[in-house]
Amino acid sequence: MTVATPHHVAVLALAPVVAFDLSIPAQMLTGVETRAGQAAYEVRTLSPDGSPVPTVNGYGVTPQGDLSLLEHADTVIVAGTRCPDVVEKGAVDAGVAEALRAARQRARLVSLCTGSFVLAAAGLLDGGRAATHWRYAQQFRRLFPTVDLDTNPLYVADRGILTSAGGAAAIDLCLHLVREDHGSSVANRVARYNVVAPMRDGGQAQYIEHPVREDAGTSTAGARALMTEHLDRRLSLKDLAAQCHMSVRTFTRRFRQETGLSPAAWLTSARLKHARHLLESTELPVDDIAARAGLGSGTNLRQHMRDTLDTTPSAYRRAFRSSPTAHTR
Repeated sequence: MTVATPHHVAVLALAPVVAFDLSIPAQMLTGVETRAGQAAYEVRTLSPDGSPVPTVNGYGVTPQGDLSLLEHADTVIVAGTRCPDVVEKGAVDAGVAEALRAARQRARLVSLCTGSFVLAAAGLLDGGRAATHWRYAQQFRRLFPTVDLDTNPLYVADRGILTSAGGAAAIDLCLHLVREDHGSSVANRVARYNVVAPMRDGGQAQYIEHPVREDAGTSTAGARALMTEHLDRRLSLKDLAAQCHMSVRTFTRRFRQETGLSPAAWLTSARLKHARHLLESTELPVDDIAARAGLGSGTNLRQHMRDTLDTTPSAYRRAFRSSPTAHTR
């Protein structure tokens, strides 16, 4: 029997590291197995010199290695940190910056929460789009004006680098990694095992503390549920607003506040996700999938997939059919 090589994930901890962020990659990824029962991911934690790392939560963590682990990593994840040099001065150790820049040439780079400060300090986010915890947004913009910081999404993927907001957004991003590597069915099983929502999109808004007027209306969740249940139907803004007992104007404003997207953009994203699921899990022709997902024709589906994923439905299906099937314990 051929033994598959697991995808190597290296998680960088800079003192004082955010313990919650540091724990999430191992929690979400190490339970994923190939059909043959082999590990799909190997997750190892490192510090710059391999020494124990204090956390912001009052205890220390013993890593499994030093920066040399980055040399063989397929994915590098930078956990959130409260290091003053990083989050207050925008500076990172030269050795760390050099190792991350070298890893960029061969590995997928990911940051969780304020880990984006580390990538930005290493010059890896210049000219690109990124996310971070909303509480640190003002500091980030001041320190890294050449980075297009978006405080709305839960996570951002740009030029092969993925950055997440704070807290539980790290879970969403790790599930996204599993989904990209092994498909939505596997990611859903990982989510079910960990008792978390299978998908909160990168486009869903962070929960930012800001005043909400008392007359702002109720949640638009009912409209999103209606759209999800009837992806193949045409629903007008008037219909959706009525579902939430709002005026169209209030509904549109509230929807964007809650999701970070317009209703039309959110619906297109939901339709595309359903189409991807059908491509992964069925043998339906592309035209039938497009119709079931509410995207009209195969031509429309092809255009959306080229625009958002830089691939075609056929190539997407082949990629997932040729990848080793995985599951979670």
